Amino acid sequence: MTEGANKDWKDRLLADIDALRAARDELKVQMHLAKAEARERWEKLEKKWHHLEARGHVLAEASRESLDDIEEAGRLLVQEIREGYDSLRKLL
Repeated sequence: MTEGANKDWKDRLLADIDALRAARDELKVQMHLAKAEARERWEKLEKKWHHLEARGHVLAEASRESLDDIEEAGRLLVQEIREGYDSLRKLL
């Protein structure tokens, strides 16, 4: 290999390494942000989960008139939490 070809090869290698370093740094930032976003979503879902659990106890004690309203709200909350878990799963 000639000296010029050797220098070209080294330059290309260093350029490739620099490009990989930039891609790596960008991914590290994105992973950090994804973790923060996942944690934030989880905390919101946890609040809803605790609300759903509390509603389940209320449901057991509810009168028949309010039972339909509570049941519908419970179904909606279950659906919302399920969709949130699916979204979080896809994020991770």
